[in-house]
Amino acid sequence: MIEVSSGLQVQLQYQRGDFALDVDIYVPSRGITALFGPSGAGKTTCLRAIAGLDPDIEGRITFAGDIWQDSSTRRIVPTHRRRIGYVFQEASLFPHLSVSGNLGYGQRRAAGNKPVDREALLKQFGVDHLLARKVDRLSGGERQRVAIVRALLSDPVLLLLDEPLSALDAPARSELLGCLEQLHAELGIPTIYVSHAIDEVARLADHLVVMEAGRVLSQGSLQATLASGELPLAMSDQLGVVIEGQVIAQDPVDHLIELAFEGGRLWLPQRAERVGDRLRCRIGARDVVLGTSPPAAGSSALNVVQAVVVGIIDAAHPSQCIVRLDVHGTALLASITRRSWRSLALAPGSRVWAQVKATALGS
Repeated sequence: MIEVSSGLQVQLQYQRGDFALDVDIYVPSRGITALFGPSGAGKTTCLRAIAGLDPDIEGRITFAGDIWQDSSTRRIVPTHRRRIGYVFQEASLFPHLSVSGNLGYGQRRAAGNKPVDREALLKQFGVDHLLARKVDRLSGGERQRVAIVRALLSDPVLLLLDEPLSALDAPARSELLGCLEQLHAELGIPTIYVSHAIDEVARLADHLVVMEAGRVLSQGSLQATLASGELPLAMSDQLGVVIEGQVIAQDPVDHLIELAFEGGRLWLPQRAERVGDRLRCRIGARDVVLGTSPPAAGSSALNVVQAVVVGIIDAAHPSQCIVRLDVHGTALLASITRRSWRSLALAPGSRVWAQVKATALGS
């Protein structure tokens, strides 16, 4: 696939009824950018505008130096000339064609100079044995995998994924999420991934755009944006951070792995990781317990790290607060009650011990 030299800039304004969209979004030229926020935030509206599917939305969109839309000059590049791969929540496959026919349609749209490795994609997404099947004979997960492969076979310069896992059951969702993780490391084009599920975002995204009610609350690298704690109040239960480290040990008896990161070490449940693998880990703010002294022997928490209090931010409920922590250069968030904040006499600069249950670190 073609690797573009610069990113995507999206400036949009739109009003329909009570909903107003006013955003300025930057998408880097590589990696996965997640548009994250509750239903009604305007995520899909942004995606449709980027694809040129809703010309009523005004603004300016530039990609790799090319102007795709500029309402001030009435310039708008039609969808078919933008070379976009678009995967919807429900796989929009042609029902009258077989899987092979659907994939062939995508491949015939390819306009790049570098051929796409069709056989590798078929095998990677596990659809190589489905080629002769009709679309109505596929499961939901199979349809979504075929839709993603079809989009990739068109050799896009930009891939748009609109909540591709939301309609799937848990096993199919887990399987496709694994496929997307593998694809993440191989893509040479930018991808925009729309989701309201923090576990998907934590595993896939490099860059994060947090949206609420048609506006951007924050945007930047995944780790820095999550660590800022700026999520919509409706999603405050998903507050947390993502850390990245290397697997340094395995415990085959208890099925655990040890992860070394900049701030220390953590024990996590093992999936398929091996010693030496790089791994992301999400730590939810509500899964962190704070103390002003080392925990007594006998605690069930496997993970204890020393941290320094950086500050405090409001939580959704007035009885609670979010404590921002620094763990030897790694950010951490903890959700505690305001009573605990006072009783522990916490303040910026306080030294604390943070306990994290290993069972909470599943993604």
